[in-house]
Amino acid sequence: MPIPVLMPALSPTMTDGTLARWLKNAGDPVSAGDIIAEIETDKATMEVEAVDEGTFGRALVEEGSEGVAVNAPIALLLGEGEDAAELDKFEAPQQPASVAPENPPTPEVATASVTATVAKQPAQKPVVASGGRIFASPLARRLAADQSIDLAQVTGSGPHGRIVKIDIENFVPSAAAGGNAAPVFSGDAPFDLVPHTNMRKVIAQRLSQSKQTVPHFYLTVDMEIDRLLEARKQINASLADDGMGAKISVNDFVIMASAKALIAVPAANASWSDDGLRQYTRSDISVAVAIEGGLITPVIRGANAKSLSAISSEMKQLGAKAKDGKLQPEDYQGGTFSISNLGMYGIREFAAVINPPQGCILAVGAGEQRPVVREGTLGIATVMTCTLSVDHRAVDGAVGSEFLVAFKKYMENPLAMLA
Repeated sequence: MPIPVLMPALSPTMTDGTLARWLKNAGDPVSAGDIIAEIETDKATMEVEAVDEGTFGRALVEEGSEGVAVNAPIALLLGEGEDAAELDKFEAPQQPASVAPENPPTPEVATASVTATVAKQPAQKPVVASGGRIFASPLARRLAADQSIDLAQVTGSGPHGRIVKIDIENFVPSAAAGGNAAPVFSGDAPFDLVPHTNMRKVIAQRLSQSKQTVPHFYLTVDMEIDRLLEARKQINASLADDGMGAKISVNDFVIMASAKALIAVPAANASWSDDGLRQYTRSDISVAVAIEGGLITPVIRGANAKSLSAISSEMKQLGAKAKDGKLQPEDYQGGTFSISNLGMYGIREFAAVINPPQGCILAVGAGEQRPVVREGTLGIATVMTCTLSVDHRAVDGAVGSEFLVAFKKYMENPLAMLA
């Protein structure tokens, strides 16, 4: 019998993914360890290795299919001595096409037959099951719900008239005659409806959950960074003289200062859990990196014990991997504290949303010349404004303030953290 290739779980929390691309075609030989497909999760595009050997027989899931459940069959391999006729003997559990399920499965528990049979059956005119229920794939139902589209207004192009993903993507809201579609008014500007990516959906879900369930409060501090900028200039000049080429960024200093401040004020290096307060003994710093379609937070682990050059080198490598969609789960999972830096965009000050389950996130603004008063004398200094967003369940105001005092000390006296 053919050997089914199953949708792998590429992280502990993954329940489904998008099959981005097949790297094998029917008839291609497959050895254990061969890369056969690329899978998109909410975080990155990852390669899938074959665990069996044989001949690639048939793809059961088309390229671009979203919401493919973990452990669902996605392809078939032929074993030694088997021919293509064996492929037709493979049977996956499937729902009867003539009856719509009372409770359609969610994308997380959809059966393999949903993805395995859609591509093989010819498109038919849309139909409605008895009782008024509409044929639609679990993925189509989820996309429709996310976009407030009334399925009754959508024409299905799938098997037996079933509404599938492409029907939702091609649906024009203004064509809907009422229903639950987002209202479109005569004075509205023209628009293109861009389907949500898996990453954008997860960002929306996690940040909505954060603002709704985590009691945020905010602490803001200004700091003078002229000494830091001078230290950075000298360090980078030294690196250039040594022919190393790499440059230290202000954000590298921010990462190091945060990591050391968390060790100096360990009560701030904490997160809430129902079982108890998690008090971390190491500074694992998550750093927000903007990528196409959203953002991701690769982690500098043990940043409190790393040199500035090591932090800088690791951050450059992780940033490049993030932009190329090549981060592995261990690159971005975990973290005890987050940093979001928008200073390079000229943003003076902002407050970030906490990245659960972490207890704090530091929002870093631009360093800019501002008037300052020292002992009654007006002067000019390069000032940076940083805002700490804090989960009040895990970290109290006094603790958050102590952290910012320690962080400011390191930023204004960089030699103290470089010693």
